[in-house]
Amino acid sequence: MSGLPAPRRSVLKGAALIGVAGLGVTACSTESKLGHAQTPTPTAPEPLGSADQIPVGGAKLFREQRVVVYCPSKGQYKAFSAQCTHAGCLLEKLEGTVGDCPCHGSRFDVTTGNPVHGPATVPLLAVPVRYDGTNLVAGPEASGSSESPQSPAAPTG
Repeated sequence: MSGLPAPRRSVLKGAALIGVAGLGVTACSTESKLGHAQTPTPTAPEPLGSADQIPVGGAKLFREQRVVVYCPSKGQYKAFSAQCTHAGCLLEKLEGTVGDCPCHGSRFDVTTGNPVHGPATVPLLAVPVRYDGTNLVAGPEASGSSESPQSPAAPTG
């Protein structure tokens, strides 16, 4: 037997593995087209719609806006980026108040943003969210705005 087939086979296998590894890096990169974003939080105000769509004690994933919003009590809201802190994938769904990342299985408590299952170890980024009495708006306030929608003021006695 000649020594050529074995080394050639090894070289071809190695080349195939490099190609597959490259696909994995592309899928996990924040530059890919698989739901990742370079900026994980809204950079401008993002209207989310009626606050009524989030029950007290519940949460809602707004995939298009890349935000997840939790309602701890009536009229109060907390928001986090819906982009996984491990590899940048967008959370796919919520199971109660736990957000699931489809890429590597990370899970996040959307009441705090903290990871509850790895490989992610860093919490989701907090996102400003405002409630104007009817609608929610995520992200920073519009610059130059003289009025800012806020949570209704608590009654004073």
